[in-house]
Amino acid sequence: MFKDLKQAALHYHRFPKPGKVGLEITKPTETREDLCLAYTPGVGEPVKVIAQDPDSAYLYTSKGNLVAVISDGTAVLGLGNVGALAGKPVMEGKGILFKRFADVDVFDIELKADNLNELIKTIVNISPTFGGINLEDIKAPECFAVEKALIEQLDIPVFHDDQHGTAIVISAGLLNALEIQGKKLAEVKIVCLGAGAAGIASMNLLKAMGVPKQNIYMVDTKGVIHTGRTDLNSYKADFAIDTEKTTLAAAMQDADVFIGVSVANLLTEDMIRSMASKPIIFAMANPDPEILPPAARAIRDDLIIATGRGDYPNQVNNVLCFPFIFRGALDVRSSKINRAMQIAAVHAIKDLAQQPVPEAVLAKYNQDNLVFGPDYIIPKIHDPRLIDVVPAAVARAAIATKVARLPYPEHYPQMATQTEESFV
Repeated sequence: MFKDLKQAALHYHRFPKPGKVGLEITKPTETREDLCLAYTPGVGEPVKVIAQDPDSAYLYTSKGNLVAVISDGTAVLGLGNVGALAGKPVMEGKGILFKRFADVDVFDIELKADNLNELIKTIVNISPTFGGINLEDIKAPECFAVEKALIEQLDIPVFHDDQHGTAIVISAGLLNALEIQGKKLAEVKIVCLGAGAAGIASMNLLKAMGVPKQNIYMVDTKGVIHTGRTDLNSYKADFAIDTEKTTLAAAMQDADVFIGVSVANLLTEDMIRSMASKPIIFAMANPDPEILPPAARAIRDDLIIATGRGDYPNQVNNVLCFPFIFRGALDVRSSKINRAMQIAAVHAIKDLAQQPVPEAVLAKYNQDNLVFGPDYIIPKIHDPRLIDVVPAAVARAAIATKVARLPYPEHYPQMATQTEESFV
């Protein structure tokens, strides 16, 4: 690792050219004839075609492979409301991940908006440029309203990665961890520490996959979200349960699963000891989790633990999801990314972790062997098979749920006959 992370990071972002993304020319421009086709007079021909048939923009422009990564900078990483401009390095970072892992082109767009209506209107007004919208680092609860409004007004995929990317990857890892621990999703008691975008979206997805509401203890800065509280917004109120366990410590007693999307060092030794047998801990706070894996394992030897960090086993990271879910959505020209597509991505990621790991992946991570088990519940970020399995699963779900406008791509893995029920 780096001796001086700050200086290494600043040098990386500044040299040899400031920033992390750029543009490339995709057509020849060497001759007079080339330029006549690229600009005037030739460019007028696709303009006329698109004016008559807007869908033809997908044939004659980059729209179909272009995603806008958009933020207002109100919830950047763990740094909070740093403003739109300060959030630009993160948005550029999302851009290189889209391109590196799924060959999706990105414009990062940092917006300064005085209110939600202005933010939504601006995104709607620029949407014709893009084949999809990836929202990023917009604070809760405003992010829920922004995403909902855009989904209602646009006919291209809109995806808030802090919500759904986190939820998908957590769910994939959790399903595998439960299988290893011999537990069932519909029966486990889950404590979720953090009731912002990531926490609420993750629990909503798990509810959709079969976790009863009464089995979820959502905890915010004031304790467990329960029916006796009068300070809840509508998104938190959806998780209010009737319970006398109103503190994190009380909720952790006999809990099967802990999911932390909060801040560092909030999970104590006593809390971990009080959990049920064979517990599962997803300590996702970044860069420092709610508890570090060595500390957790020193307390319990029967647990499975995952974090968002790459220097410990079981890294739960959104890059396992968002480039690939957009790849699948764009390739069938889906009008949205619906719940079925999200669940399809969950199972594709989950199932991949149970397959033998290629030698190339082992080499990248200096591993002699990686086998499905307590220290390997989710694929590695550099697993080249993700681009094969996740977009295909997402495309199949889009087609089955009738939000796709193109058939299943010929270059994708062969599609089995599936119905909408397969994805819910």
